[in-house]
Amino acid sequence: MKIKELIDQENKEIVIQGFVDNIRNLQYVQFVILRDKFDKVQITIEKEDENNKELVKIIDTLPLESTIKVTGKVVKNEKVKLNGLEIIPSKIEVTSASDVELPIDLKNKDNTLRETRLDYRYLDLRRVENQLLFKWQSYIEQMMREYWYNNDYTEIHTPKISASSAESGAEMFKLDYFGQQACLSQSPQFYKQMTMASGFDKIFEIGPVFRAENSHTSYHATEIEMIDVEISWINSVEDVMKEEENWIKYFISKLKEKYGEEIKKYFNVEVSDVSMEFPKIKFEDAKKIIKEKYNFVSEKTDDLERKEEELICKYAKEKYNSDFVFITNFPYSARSFYVMKDEKGETQTYDLLFKGLEITSGAQREHRYDILKKQIIEKGIEPSLLQFYLDFFKYGCPPHGGFGVGMGRILMQIFEIDNIREATLIYRGPTRLNP
Repeated sequence: MKIKELIDQENKEIVIQGFVDNIRNLQYVQFVILRDKFDKVQITIEKEDENNKELVKIIDTLPLESTIKVTGKVVKNEKVKLNGLEIIPSKIEVTSASDVELPIDLKNKDNTLRETRLDYRYLDLRRVENQLLFKWQSYIEQMMREYWYNNDYTEIHTPKISASSAESGAEMFKLDYFGQQACLSQSPQFYKQMTMASGFDKIFEIGPVFRAENSHTSYHATEIEMIDVEISWINSVEDVMKEEENWIKYFISKLKEKYGEEIKKYFNVEVSDVSMEFPKIKFEDAKKIIKEKYNFVSEKTDDLERKEEELICKYAKEKYNSDFVFITNFPYSARSFYVMKDEKGETQTYDLLFKGLEITSGAQREHRYDILKKQIIEKGIEPSLLQFYLDFFKYGCPPHGGFGVGMGRILMQIFEIDNIREATLIYRGPTRLNP
């Protein structure tokens, strides 16, 4: 039985299990706070009751965070803060005793260094806030899928071992594949586009990707849970942006409706209002705004650095009251060979920024074989190395586009978590391979 179910069990004999969250050992009574995933209940043991001698002895030596199995009666007691209920036990069984000294502070995470907490992530995850965070993540993914399935998408699963990279070879984790060189997939990009050529007009995938970047920022990881979407028969990149906007509005509004109050209570965060249209600003114009309004000039000329992302989001919030903003038409030098360029040479690409951080890169793809081959050469890549990919486009391929979103970054920004390590169940970075 779960603790949340006890409210309907008044005066009934029950069996319940959980972690020992706290013990108050007073002169005449013992109070044990039992915790399961999200909830707590008080167990009350009267010391002077002869029938409780064994129970008292068990609790006297019981370390916190041990797991116990309790048999007892649920009793109403309005003085008890935890739902006005307590359990009067007849039997307590220690199912697993904890070490007396915990290596991290589970009551106040700020009392333990983050890296130490990550060393003991299996304990750190016991905190109610973490349990709730990943419950909410599960619901977010459920709502994402609900949108896709309601709109006739097909879920796919692409290989995570590849012969070549969709991005930069310098960022690959290389491995031996039965005597051949292979790598862990940085992106399902090639396979997403393959499905477009195969006639799948709308697809999505949620799965891991791997980036061999020796980056130690608060928003990078080497293993990422990536959300990828690709759609066919589009007229322009605007169709892709509109689809992503509709999708985000769907799952965030669902999250706000169901868990908004709970999120406010535990994280002191208001889930974003997504009722308004997301503003769009061209890359060139964004640079001008940042320079003229905030007197900031970056050394980066073909992309936005983190400070610029923060400033243009500040602008979007002030001008449009939006936590989201699309930045469009990035220079070709900052984008991959497979993006489409218009007649002016501007890329049909965008980044979606959310509360000061880029969460999405999207584009209309180049689907015409000859132009795609030309762009591969322009990027200094030998076409023969990507011939398997080029072959996807030899026999007709619909106009298409798509986007990729990192789940960790979405969680960071929704819940205003300052580091992706806290927004990932088990984080992988350049210096972390365990637990």
